[in-house]
Amino acid sequence: MTLDLHFTARDVANTRFAVSPLGEVITSVRVVKNPAAHPLLRPWAERVRRRLEDVDWRLLSDLVPVPTVSIAGFACTPPSTSMPDLELELATMRGAAARVRTDLDHIRTPRTRRVQALYDDPEKGLERLAEEVAGYWEAAMAPYWPKIRALLEGEILHRARLLAEGGAQRMLADLDASVTWADGTLRLEHRYVSGDRSLRGLGLLLVPCVFAWPRVFSVTTPPYQPTVRYPPRGIATLWERRELDVPEALAAVLGRTRARLLAELDQPASTRDLAQRAGLSEPGVNQHLTALRRAGFCTAHRTGRYVLYARTATAEALLSGHYLDETPTPRSNSR
Repeated sequence: MTLDLHFTARDVANTRFAVSPLGEVITSVRVVKNPAAHPLLRPWAERVRRRLEDVDWRLLSDLVPVPTVSIAGFACTPPSTSMPDLELELATMRGAAARVRTDLDHIRTPRTRRVQALYDDPEKGLERLAEEVAGYWEAAMAPYWPKIRALLEGEILHRARLLAEGGAQRMLADLDASVTWADGTLRLEHRYVSGDRSLRGLGLLLVPCVFAWPRVFSVTTPPYQPTVRYPPRGIATLWERRELDVPEALAAVLGRTRARLLAELDQPASTRDLAQRAGLSEPGVNQHLTALRRAGFCTAHRTGRYVLYARTATAEALLSGHYLDETPTPRSNSR
């Protein structure tokens, strides 16, 4: 089956990119529920499934059945800005009560008791859904978000370079193996939808989405902006365990132990995990992590029995040497 999206000159002009934390949450539910179907994402799913035992995400799970034929638009509204945070997207979700019944009537989501309660009282149901998404995010997504966001932003920069080099045709031609561009039409190989769609002059919103892999998801139903969520390049590298050399300049500033602990946080880890890897006591590791948190180099994410530490974007940049490679040029005393 193929879905053809037809562009006018106005649509090309209005085409844009965005990152969506909420979109990552919604699509990741499929992975948690069926890891075997997502081998590139399975390492993440295996790490988070136990932590999600302490989280109530039953309504969220009901809204993303497996196999996933379609997802209600109110649960994953296309982002209105290029880099929204989760709070902004949840506020948009809470404001979509008027769309709940229409969206549920047009999709094949099983009408469980929880979905029916949402249908009967959309405002109350959306509040529950937002709370579940927030809990799920803290347990399963937030510790990994700096790395995921960096990959998504890199994908958008890559597309921007292609646009500069060869225009919209070059940018859209290799979005995904299931997507082709020709004569002003973007053709998507689709599992469940076919036909021709106009973009209505709104342009296309392109959302790179890690947990969409290996599929491409589309939104073409009014009133939402036409949207395509596609998997970015480099997803497999997100879960690789890498041995990082600690930059000497960073070790000189933080101390070798704290610099090494940051290097060990290439994947979110608990105090116990870090103590075992580094050969330190748990109280000692906890003391170092407290200092690193205060400095803005790592974050802590508590869910029930679990507390995971993750590097911040600042720490990622420091470990890559981006802040440490430049040697100041000596100032001349001559006049």
